[in-house]
Amino acid sequence: MRKRKSDLRLLVGAACASALMIVVAACSSSPAKPASTDAGAPADSAASSAAAAAAGVDPHAGHDHSGTPAPTSPLRPGEHFQNLSMARSYTPSAPNGGTDEYRCLVVDPHLTKAQYLVGTQFQPGNVPIVHHAVVFAIPPEDAAAARAKDAASGGNGWTCFGNDVVGPNSREAWVDTWTPNGAEVLLQQDVGFALKPGSLLVMQIHYNLLATGGQTGSSDLSSVRLRLTDGTAATKPLTTLGLSAPIELPCAAGETGPLCDRAAAVADVEKRFGPDRLTEDELLKECGNGTPVPGNTQHCDLPVPANITVYAALGHMHLLGRAIKVELNPGTPNAKTLLDVPNFDFDNQKITPMPSPVSIKKGDTLRVTCTHDASLHQLLPQLKTLPPRYVVWGDGTSDEMCLGLLTVSVDK
Repeated sequence: MRKRKSDLRLLVGAACASALMIVVAACSSSPAKPASTDAGAPADSAASSAAAAAAGVDPHAGHDHSGTPAPTSPLRPGEHFQNLSMARSYTPSAPNGGTDEYRCLVVDPHLTKAQYLVGTQFQPGNVPIVHHAVVFAIPPEDAAAARAKDAASGGNGWTCFGNDVVGPNSREAWVDTWTPNGAEVLLQQDVGFALKPGSLLVMQIHYNLLATGGQTGSSDLSSVRLRLTDGTAATKPLTTLGLSAPIELPCAAGETGPLCDRAAAVADVEKRFGPDRLTEDELLKECGNGTPVPGNTQHCDLPVPANITVYAALGHMHLLGRAIKVELNPGTPNAKTLLDVPNFDFDNQKITPMPSPVSIKKGDTLRVTCTHDASLHQLLPQLKTLPPRYVVWGDGTSDEMCLGLLTVSVDK
């Protein structure tokens, strides 16, 4: 959803990206088991449950939606917690006839000295409608712009699909990703996301209103817990590298309807989320010759723009996702798998630390590969009432993504 700025560029937007981005705080066959239902899916109907079970989908799998905070790891020497909450509750409203809103909400850690963020635990206040969240660090030079956008709504944030976190030239850094049942991930190395005095944080929350057909309903009051430390002279600053591949998933066999036409489906995505976002056609150009090749499995090969060290990885798709993999230098003697999720479960998307950090050289190739399954459209409760569509990259819960996120340091 981000337009390309440079090889080493800012990443703006939630859980989607241009084909390859480093966030700087400046900066194929389908597997046997399909994905589980999405957060908040109304899976209580016997018919829906039976259909899902027949496909190997547990309609209640992974839904620990009590809102209870994840267990807390003890503080390590020099660390302290800071809890931040939205200033007031917010009732999401999906624009443009859609069923999704991305809302950017400012929280202020009131930093008076430089700190490193070494752990983050987002806590959704209304789990059934929170699809995912991304936490961005806003550097002091962009803080006034963020405050101005927030003040324009009376302190209740702003709608922020695509590029519009703070603005097209802002330097926010992607510092955390929360997906259903996500927990704080602690790295053992001396690393962290650098925060300057005067920095702000923005929680970009994706609200999913499929259950109400996009109609305004309940409100949310989410929070985030930061694990901060002063760091050392040797602490390496972290950043997030995003890898995206296109999605070209036709309607399943036997499905018909206006949105089964690719052009109509692309136009529908643009109507719901606006032009200021990564488009499927941009992804096709970055990942190939620009020509769509319909199919369940898509991939993208991308050159690494700098020497980096990888510490952790996360794969993100939506409800039709079956499998995601991130590979280094595939098809060569030095090939290495960084992430392999052969049975993707939307409700169990977790940041996974590397067994040991992986060094990658500038010019190496990273490949992200995703497999989706259009037949799940008729089995999953949140999707089965929607008209069939040719699925492409889109910000909504009923659209799809293929996104690998790597937690990295940029090396000299």
